[in-house]
Amino acid sequence: MVAGETSGDLLASRLLSGLRSQLPDAHMHGIGGPHMAEYGFVSDFPMEKLSVRGLFEVLAHYREIKGIQNTLRDQLLVERPAVFVGVDAPDFNLGLEAQLKHAGIPTVHFIGPSIWAWRGGRIKKIQRSVSHMLVIFPFEEEIYRQAGVPATYVGHPLAQVIPMEPDQVTARNVLGLKQDNRVVAILPGSRMSELKYNATAFVGAAKLLLQRDPDLQFVAPMAGETRHRYFRELIAQAGLQDVPLLITDGQSHQALAAADAVLVASGTASLEVALFKKPMVIAYKMMRASWHVLKHMGYQPWIGLPNILAREFLVPELLQDAATPQALADAVWLQLEDQPHRAGLHERFVAMHHSLLRDTATESAQAVMQVITDSKAS
Repeated sequence: MVAGETSGDLLASRLLSGLRSQLPDAHMHGIGGPHMAEYGFVSDFPMEKLSVRGLFEVLAHYREIKGIQNTLRDQLLVERPAVFVGVDAPDFNLGLEAQLKHAGIPTVHFIGPSIWAWRGGRIKKIQRSVSHMLVIFPFEEEIYRQAGVPATYVGHPLAQVIPMEPDQVTARNVLGLKQDNRVVAILPGSRMSELKYNATAFVGAAKLLLQRDPDLQFVAPMAGETRHRYFRELIAQAGLQDVPLLITDGQSHQALAAADAVLVASGTASLEVALFKKPMVIAYKMMRASWHVLKHMGYQPWIGLPNILAREFLVPELLQDAATPQALADAVWLQLEDQPHRAGLHERFVAMHHSLLRDTATESAQAVMQVITDSKAS
């Protein structure tokens, strides 16, 4: 298995929880993180090596990433595993899967690439690379089947992990936050490159929000010590180190449960916010050259998963130059203050949660086991 970032590690762990009971003695290895390790998964390379986003940012690390891919490919061609499972990270995994499938090793891809959002031409590569696709959104199954790629809708793993009604009081107690003062969670991204471009604007927005309500509390969960340290460095460089901010190691779900509103980078985290039924502002900044290329490649007007699933702008999206500290602060303030909007969002997010709820661990594990069985039979 290969997962390329923090969200993939969490998603893969749900699959592993279902697989491990059926394959108690199997050697499960590749690239993954701490959640996968809980199920006996051994990571042959640090997952952080793949956690790079943006066209030009990836180019800067291309040689190292390609070297990891080639080394793992050669190892697996000798080992010939019963199945290879690529978890998200399509730019890395699809290329590896194509070579393994060509060599007769069955491949499963968990989380279909967003061909319905951008880069639809990848469907041809998917056809060459993937024996079976596991999809996490209801509308995706038919898209892949029409393209000749066997697919199974297994629900979104996070819909099982996150409670339908989060416990805000307990979460605030765990984090040491005051019950009576409003909380804003700040999630600028789990990748180092995301922190580089988002952190200063996000914390700058927090500083401006404090001018409107000095009693606001801010919590920023970081995915590991390296990101925690880098986040603090970025804040200090911007002269924002005096902004009162609770920075936690992990505990992102506690932070979201505790929050009244969330400022979040686009990605899986925005869906987590929706599953926690929290008003949010989605924002994203990246290297300017990458932005000029990517902004013309989308098929639809939304980039945030909650908006894509709703097919409308349920929550604001502020991208690149629009994501100034002032604009972010103004947008978050509306999410805090507009009570009818907050009530309406809660209702929509509850319906979204139900639509994504399946026994993902069991259903995804059954699909993988079927791929293994079919491969042995052939």
